[in-house]
Amino acid sequence: MGEKKKKTVGKKDAQLIIRISKEERKAFVDLCEELDTSAAREIRRFMRDFVASRSPGEELGQG
Repeated sequence: MGEKKKKTVGKKDAQLIIRISKEERKAFVDLCEELDTSAAREIRRFMRDFVASRSPGEELGQG
């Protein structure tokens, strides 16, 4: 009774749609698979690093 749901830290609740060529996507996804990671994980990491390197003093949550 009265259980509270735990809020997920770093919840992913938005999408970013980009247009790239099929060849570019395939090369990226294949390389990510070779490196045992996902394309989404690497794009999120790039975005966090990009913002952090250009916004001193502001950090995005990990996730």
